Amino acid sequence: YWLMGSYYLREFHMRWFESHAAEGVTIADLSDTMSGFLLTGPNAREILERTTHQDVSGAALPFMACGAFDIGMVQARVARLSIAGELGFEISCPVTMHATLRDTLLAAGEDLGLAEIGYYALNALRLEKSFGIWSREFTQGYTPGQTGLDRFIAFGKSDFIGREAALKQREAGSGQCLVTLEIVALDADASGFEPVWHQGRRVGFVTSGGYGYTVGKSLALALVDRDFAGEGTALSVHVVGEERPARVVAASPYDPLGKAMRQ
Repeated sequence: YWLMGSYYLREFHMRWFESHAAEGVTIADLSDTMSGFLLTGPNAREILERTTHQDVSGAALPFMACGAFDIGMVQARVARLSIAGELGFEISCPVTMHATLRDTLLAAGEDLGLAEIGYYALNALRLEKSFGIWSREFTQGYTPGQTGLDRFIAFGKSDFIGREAALKQREAGSGQCLVTLEIVALDADASGFEPVWHQGRRVGFVTSGGYGYTVGKSLALALVDRDFAGEGTALSVHVVGEERPARVVAASPYDPLGKAMRQ
């Protein structure tokens, strides 16, 4: 099995895996030996096709699939994923081939306008999709029911580690849930942990925020009391010390049906 997670949680993950590994199971941390890129956007597949003799069509490599591919002279693992919410491929390779992979991709996409982006651009894109990330929307302090991750729990399975705790949390319910906010604030954006208000009462807090350049709006993800989580609910958020009007909007302001990343 090939498992990928946050690099900054590697020690946490390894402690968990090693404490639960069955006899005969070997676990290796490859974090310092592997690196890679996210190739994403409407031309991502065309660019990737130029670098490999293998089939990367939607039929051969569907959404959420993963496989081994030769990208130019680089042996890599390619996963059909993108936190940007567009057609995308997460490409992992040995760190010694990282520069070669970069040159290969940039050369293949030069005429199509391929450009490198950084954290803030990617953050803006994932906010437009209401995609949470570790340390902001997902932490040990929040339950799956709060963040919506309970949809990935197979409660019908007879037994798995954490099943009893997950069932108890589901039965107890959660007083808060994760919502997407549109904030009237074009001169500054929420960034995280700003209070969310309803008529002078604090009903939650922002987990992360920023400007959505595609939709042209200031956006935030927030944990709010369920009584105020309905779409269209009028709220307010303190942004740089100033109270700004906000409202709950449907998840994924950009491409709500997820057609782009599944094409």
